[in-house]
Amino acid sequence: MRVLGLSELEESIYRHFLRNPDTTDGDIHLLLRADREAVATAQERLRELGLLYGTDRRTVCPTDPAIVVDRLTELRLRELHQELQEVTRSRHLVAELRDEQSPALASPQSVERMENVAQIRNRIDDLAFFAREEILSVEPYTVLTPENIAHSRPLDLRCLSRGVRIRSVVLQEALADPLTVGYLRELTAKGAQIRVAEDLSERVLVYDRRTALVPIDPEDTSRGALVAQETGLVSGILALFEKIWCQATDLATITEDDEECPGGLAETERDVLKSMCHVGKDEIGARDLGMSVRTYRRHVADLLRVLGASSRPHAALLARERGWI
Repeated sequence: MRVLGLSELEESIYRHFLRNPDTTDGDIHLLLRADREAVATAQERLRELGLLYGTDRRTVCPTDPAIVVDRLTELRLRELHQELQEVTRSRHLVAELRDEQSPALASPQSVERMENVAQIRNRIDDLAFFAREEILSVEPYTVLTPENIAHSRPLDLRCLSRGVRIRSVVLQEALADPLTVGYLRELTAKGAQIRVAEDLSERVLVYDRRTALVPIDPEDTSRGALVAQETGLVSGILALFEKIWCQATDLATITEDDEECPGGLAETERDVLKSMCHVGKDEIGARDLGMSVRTYRRHVADLLRVLGASSRPHAALLARERGWI
């Protein structure tokens, strides 16, 4: 119960009276092998919190555990909320600390060169995790692998659930891949704004209009990235993004003819997906759809790959979450 704000001693005392309700508290410190004053102080706090109460017979009884957990949870959440408010108000410390900083170090590096791919990925993850308002991106990939999506999905959905605005421009060629277009539709359903361009050479990431990432060499992203925080540079990159955004086409417009085929699936794949989620045996599913068991299983394997699922139950869960069935 430490996570709810109780000390180990306080928890031991409460559990003692759960096991021995309506008993006295005399010499309980001996039973717990603890200091008498420490036990008395802990009991007093438990009474103040409403976890213990005295009776007319001068015995002690514990409050019902359900009430205790609810009460402690509410108190702890209130404390955490107050701490969070104090943390978010701490930005004023920046100016105060800057006043004490050495003049030689006072100007932060406006452009950082990063050449280690793992380091770049970690920086991107950090910027996405701490984004508060908006994430802008231009990404000329032609396909997203299941690994790419598995890595990106938790951060993307977390940002959207926190109200962070996501605007992204992708290459139209990427829509030829069912897994990629399925994930883009999933993000759109969660509130992301995605547009499509026929030709893209730029690769841009901007977080909260304050930090921008661009490749050192657009033709070879493995050479590294530049991380810019200088206002003038970021403003120029923002202007480039807005120009690309205005010239791109909304994803829904491009794919509206395929709305009856969720995730870009063919009709046969949709039928197999429904069968896989509702029929227990492959033989029955294959017979109902008029195909061989081998063909049916091949479609199932393709669907697991498209959904990025590790098993059939996992695939069914993902398909329901995305509104495919």
